[in-house]
Amino acid sequence: MPTRFVYLGPEGTFTEQALRTIPAAEQGLRTPARSVPEALEAVRAGDADAALVPLENSVGGAVPVTLDELGTGSPLVITREVVLPVEFVLGSASLKPLGSVRSVAAHPQASAQCRGWLRANMPDAIVVDVLSNAAAAMAAAAGDYDAAICAPIGVPRNNLTVLAEKIADRPDAVTRFALLSRPTPPGPPTGDDVTSLALMIDHDRVGNLLSVLTELAVRGINLSRIESRPTGEQLGVYVFFLDCTGHVAEPRLGEALQGLRRICTEVRFLGSYPRHRWSTTARENPQPSQPGLTNEDFADSAAWLSRLRAGEPA
Repeated sequence: MPTRFVYLGPEGTFTEQALRTIPAAEQGLRTPARSVPEALEAVRAGDADAALVPLENSVGGAVPVTLDELGTGSPLVITREVVLPVEFVLGSASLKPLGSVRSVAAHPQASAQCRGWLRANMPDAIVVDVLSNAAAAMAAAAGDYDAAICAPIGVPRNNLTVLAEKIADRPDAVTRFALLSRPTPPGPPTGDDVTSLALMIDHDRVGNLLSVLTELAVRGINLSRIESRPTGEQLGVYVFFLDCTGHVAEPRLGEALQGLRRICTEVRFLGSYPRHRWSTTARENPQPSQPGLTNEDFADSAAWLSRLRAGEPA
């Protein structure tokens, strides 16, 4: 069980808020890092047991620096995902009418997700970019700006007064975070798991990406996410990041990984871990597999082949 956690700081950000939903982290040592690479390097160097960093946002998409770090350097694995609703508030050092707010501190991603609300409610306010949601809250508390767009956790930390709640243009927006550690055996399957991979393929071979997708499709494995990032080596050479339903311990996903290993230049296993659930419904009512593509079907066919090879009655 990890006891030393590092996270993308500073304090008072959504990442800290997400980390504190993990019971072990709430009881353990939590250290903010200045960047995603710094957080992950602390784990690689053994200075921390695990790091929580943002992986993707439902509005802004993937976090490129996190993907780049996972695709290069010493391997790390995802042991847990946390999905957190992104609820921005407008905070100020004192209570004041919205019409009197002339300057608002905000991280660029935060202001982009609240652009419509700002235009409708404070069209004359000037939005000033700062380095983080926490920095915005601190700047407003210091009186440098009239208000700040920040995470709810930043309000009590800086003794701010909330002028408006839930100001994001998309109230259902969420951010997905990944808890990463040095390679370790994954936990047992839960019946509702995700397996993440990073693949390098021969970009000069026609249909190679189709071959990758076929290895999954023929085994009834759902691909929930795929995207690419440049390797930096040359134009047109990419790392493909995949999220698949299933667990590495399950027969059909194990077969798919063997198939990917045969046709890809490199397969980096990024972990098998429980899917974040808002309720227990997903686990209690899993989606039915197609006939012949259940884990039991794959286990049965593997046992049948073993009997044939051993000369036993099939």
